Amino acid sequence: MKKRRIIAYIILTLSIVFLAVLSVMLGTASPDDPSFFIIIKSIRLPRMLAALILGGALAVSGYLLQVFFGNPIAGPFVLGISSGAKLVTALALILLLDRGIHLSAIGLVLASFTGAGIATVTILMISRRTRRMSVLVLAGVMLGYICSSLTDFVITFADDHNIVNLHNWSMGSFSGMNMQGVMMAAALVVTGVFGGVLLIKPIGAYLTGEEYARSVGVDIRVFRFRLILVSSLLSATVTAFAGPISFVGVAVPHLMRRLFRTSLPGCMIPACFLGGAAFCLFSDLIARLAFAPTELSISAVTAIFGAPVVIMVLMGRGQHYE
Repeated sequence: MKKRRIIAYIILTLSIVFLAVLSVMLGTASPDDPSFFIIIKSIRLPRMLAALILGGALAVSGYLLQVFFGNPIAGPFVLGISSGAKLVTALALILLLDRGIHLSAIGLVLASFTGAGIATVTILMISRRTRRMSVLVLAGVMLGYICSSLTDFVITFADDHNIVNLHNWSMGSFSGMNMQGVMMAAALVVTGVFGGVLLIKPIGAYLTGEEYARSVGVDIRVFRFRLILVSSLLSATVTAFAGPISFVGVAVPHLMRRLFRTSLPGCMIPACFLGGAAFCLFSDLIARLAFAPTELSISAVTAIFGAPVVIMVLMGRGQHYE
């Protein structure tokens, strides 16, 4: 089993390196173009790093939400958390841009975090009233639709010069990132993932059962607060910089469980980060190159590959590992 996990880590790492090189080298501009290296430095490299960092963050966030709710379909997009973050961020952008104020990267994350927090509290309230997975998932989907509809409504009435950028962002995309944004996102993601790593032992105890976790000294209330805080920070960071991205947070943890044959958090957190990075790098390549020069929404691509995994889980074909 240990050998299998080492091989799996090696495969994921090599896949990321391979996809990262392709992301930087492939595109409409050729090496003969005099601006080729400028394009790599200012456009492709930041975009590749954004897909890697934010994709990993989204997958870890999804794993933590699945632990929190004890629900295999829990994830930032499915539960409407990403859509809540999108709505508040769009409102903040429109209100401030109308007054000639540009929101900083920290401001974007704070707005996104606020929206994610409101959506999470709403889902928590619903989860306390029902134990049925189907009801919780349906409620999350409906919350996502409501937030997305409200976002489309406010974007429609934004000033003309704001609409294009807001529309592209609201559809989800790694384009438009610069190295300053990448560094800011990386700092936030490292903080979030480190927070998740600090929770490895209590997560392991919690997965065994609440009573066992309490018996070994885990404060369940504090643990749940820290778990949802870390997950919200990661999903809010992704939404702030790349908009809402679908199915990564749900599909990747299940794929990693099948690849590594384990649900242990010490293995799953790094595995999910690597798997999310590879998944988003691959999806971004497809979004950029499949119909170039026309570019697809990243969520359209992640849905194509992620939705079948969710269907498989709903049909009860997912496997459980220790």
